Amino acid sequence: MLWMELLFCLAVIGFAGYYLSRYGDIIAEKTGMSASWVGLILLATATSLPELATGISAVTVANAPNIAVGDVLGSTIFNLAILVMLDALYQRGTLYSRAAQGHILSAALGALLIAFAGFSLLLDHAGMSPALGHVGLYTPLIVLLYIAAMRSIHRYEKRTLNEYTEASAERYPGITLCQAFTGYSIAAVAVIAAGSWLPFVAEDIAILMGWRQSFVGTLLVAAVTSAPEVAVTISALRIGALDMAIANLLGSNLFDILILALDDLFYTKGPLLASVDSSHALTAFTAVMMSALVTVGFIFRPQRPAVLKLTWISLGLLLFYILNTWILFQHG
Repeated sequence: MLWMELLFCLAVIGFAGYYLSRYGDIIAEKTGMSASWVGLILLATATSLPELATGISAVTVANAPNIAVGDVLGSTIFNLAILVMLDALYQRGTLYSRAAQGHILSAALGALLIAFAGFSLLLDHAGMSPALGHVGLYTPLIVLLYIAAMRSIHRYEKRTLNEYTEASAERYPGITLCQAFTGYSIAAVAVIAAGSWLPFVAEDIAILMGWRQSFVGTLLVAAVTSAPEVAVTISALRIGALDMAIANLLGSNLFDILILALDDLFYTKGPLLASVDSSHALTAFTAVMMSALVTVGFIFRPQRPAVLKLTWISLGLLLFYILNTWILFQHG
């Protein structure tokens, strides 16, 4: 029954994910927003809500802070690993040669936020991080960094707004903006509902396997709660919205670190990062290295695949993900 529930959730997410990306693309056209901005705001927020629901539930009802932190940080490396799949499926050249230059900014800011989270975790374990009541000082700083990051990306996107609007005019003449928002909302609710149910199914499976919370949160729960990102990414690629697919993944990483701050607010037993395993720092800095590698890819823009339709950038991302998985498996 657990595996049937898992498959049912994945089926709902896959079906709704297609319409989520399609209506997001229509909203981009009708409002004049770029596909990257829609991916960063609309899609990334909707597909990251399962991580938010899981985190709040883990630190309040389940009293499992390692699940919450592992889910957030594990989702960041899983989202970057999805780029490997995207690179393999893309047929019009390499992923990095066709992506918009604006993704460099999103990847770099994501690396900054993730690095700050890992830095704060190590400071907490060393007893050197101040707190504001039961909340770590890093929480308001993460919120400020997130706001500054989104503001910077928005100001950059405005520079390319006119060019995008001209290139994408009248691709959906038969659908109104109101219809697009309605369709997007219905698809988002389906993704959020199924994605929020998934972690509990995964947790039951993990209990049967006898794995530790840090391992389960970082690998199993993170992979499961990232299922909406997989569905939306594939769907966006099918309709030709490559930049929306990439922006969804990079935007989800930004939003995931914001979720870490929100989890800290709900965890009333002290600063959240002081109550979790130090192995999460490994995942955080793995995500930073993967983000740096993605940034290199967007700047260098490799033109040809190296092995199995993958560029050397994607091969590096896959290697980092496997290495992190192996170390955590040995640890937990």
